[in-house]
Amino acid sequence: MVRKVERAGIVIKPHAPRVDQIVLELKNWLEKKGIECFLEDAAASKIGASHGFPREVLPTKVDLVIVLGGDGTLLSVAHVAAQAGVPVVGINMGRLGFLTEVPLEEMWLTLEAYLAGREDIISSRWLLETFCQGKIYYCLNDAVINKGAVARMIQIALWINGKEIAILKADGLIISTPTGSTAYSLSAGGPILQPHIPAIILAPICPHTLTFRPMVISSDSEVKAQLLTGGEEVYLSLDGQRGVLLMKGDIIITRRASLELKLVSSPRRNFFDLLQDKLGWGALPKSEKSD
Repeated sequence: MVRKVERAGIVIKPHAPRVDQIVLELKNWLEKKGIECFLEDAAASKIGASHGFPREVLPTKVDLVIVLGGDGTLLSVAHVAAQAGVPVVGINMGRLGFLTEVPLEEMWLTLEAYLAGREDIISSRWLLETFCQGKIYYCLNDAVINKGAVARMIQIALWINGKEIAILKADGLIISTPTGSTAYSLSAGGPILQPHIPAIILAPICPHTLTFRPMVISSDSEVKAQLLTGGEEVYLSLDGQRGVLLMKGDIIITRRASLELKLVSSPRRNFFDLLQDKLGWGALPKSEKSD
């Protein structure tokens, strides 16, 4: 059931073209519908509003988060929105994104559809739960262990459900959700998965052993990785937005979280339309399409 929207929050990419104008138009549109508009600090500053909220706080104040930006902007707020149980709609301010997949020209259409209760445009995306250095992190796309720019190849011991499966020698390791399969994992040779498939992808980054290929395992699995390399700059990167400096011997445990993000999409496109547009696959001419 689509939750009633009484308060909507706006998160922006500050340097996106015309973002100040669009924030004003969106704010006025929402308020005419009787919806109170909450702005993150950057959005408030753009239009000269007197008060805004920190990005990490905004989802706890609203019933819907509207992101004006790109996938990185959405990822920066996704884990907070998922914990708050608040749906997110991503309006792309540049090239079509996999998460911010609603083009600007379809913004009003999509918002109208959501406010009208269209459940079919809501996609549930589960998150990863990653434990490291005594803290828990949530990721919509991926948790990545990777070396710094000048570091040498690193070694990572890898377990799945308590079974040691490999000592990976590589530039790093990507642990990805199906939603993240079209992100960093894809560039490392990983497969594309439909978002609802219950699986986790393990994709090595430039592995020294060429027989260690990307793996798809059940989302019920627990993945344990231990950094065996010392004296190098190695990080745990969370959705490409947050980073943790790792030390030799650090253990990272990752599993499927109980959290889900409700991602609102355009009524005019589905996952395969998005793949065609984003990856440049093109579409068959009408005369070649099957009936």
